[in-house]
Amino acid sequence: MNQHGVSPLSWELAVKFLMARKFDVLRAIELFHNYRETRLKEGIVRLQPQEEPLRSELLSGKFTVLSVRDPSGASIALYTAKLHHPNKTGNHVVLQALFYLLDRAVESFETQRNGLVFIYDMAGSNYTNFELDLSKKILNLLKGAFPARLKKVLIVGAPVWFRVPYNLLSLLLKEKLRERVQMVRMPELRQHLPRDCLPQHLGGLLPLDAYSWNQQLLAGQNGRVDPVDELVGLPLDETSVHCAAPGPDAMRPPDLLAHLGRLQRLGIHQEYEEIRNDPPAGTFHCALAACNQERNRYGDVLCLDQTRVRLQARRSERSDYINASFMDGYKQKNAYIGTQGPLEKTYGDFWRMIWEQNVLVIVMTTR
Repeated sequence: MNQHGVSPLSWELAVKFLMARKFDVLRAIELFHNYRETRLKEGIVRLQPQEEPLRSELLSGKFTVLSVRDPSGASIALYTAKLHHPNKTGNHVVLQALFYLLDRAVESFETQRNGLVFIYDMAGSNYTNFELDLSKKILNLLKGAFPARLKKVLIVGAPVWFRVPYNLLSLLLKEKLRERVQMVRMPELRQHLPRDCLPQHLGGLLPLDAYSWNQQLLAGQNGRVDPVDELVGLPLDETSVHCAAPGPDAMRPPDLLAHLGRLQRLGIHQEYEEIRNDPPAGTFHCALAACNQERNRYGDVLCLDQTRVRLQARRSERSDYINASFMDGYKQKNAYIGTQGPLEKTYGDFWRMIWEQNVLVIVMTTR
């Protein structure tokens, strides 16, 4: 695995990702990276399932894994939309609970081999129970960031108003996954799953006690290290352009909090002024040239010669200058461009830069 930039995993964890992609190693590695990055992005690290607010979310019954399997041996996960109240529970807590319970489900070799059926129960829900952003994140998780074979997603009892957001969501799905997502009415659900695999409130025979079942899953983790931490904590070699070892003055997050507490607001302002007064590690010859002065909105916000964006040369232009600089991203050099809001005289330069640099997204952070 090291040759693909992945640190060694335990055998059990590696098999999860390999089975989810039918032992296609490259696809399994891609899944691992997506899984890890999703957890980091959503803050799903070092989960404390016995502490609030995650404990209450796990025991709310909003999400559970049923105690039975479908005829093919797949696990059945159930999300009950009417139990979600956005004004009471943040999306990150919902996603933490979702990840936690799905992780418990795929600890089973049978689930790894036979996959997962996801039931999205919208019966009795209304618009105040629905969040488009949360639904997008759940679908993104299921479609490519979780080590389980997703056999189908059944959306049950969808209200009329859901059709518009559903059409928006379906645009985000790859064709293969779109075929596995189906909106079904309650009576049609039995065409997909037998009655003994369905809860009673969905027309089946299964008594559903999500609280007790989820409580068993919680009890089973007492004293055990959550495999989430093992995955998220692994260093990935050479995945960042910022890979230099921390210097002697580097701070850990707790040290930084203590440092800010000592400085208080006045001390932070003073420290900023000291940093601002340090000479820059570069030159501003082009930005300070007489012919380029009118292209700068502010006289003290200039571009370093070493990192500035150069416009493509034109015979009619005296200069290739625009007040814009390349910036590194986490994993890519020159991933972003920072630039001033264009002046009346630099609109043309601005749109030339957008075209020449093949910019696809523009974010305006001023008024």
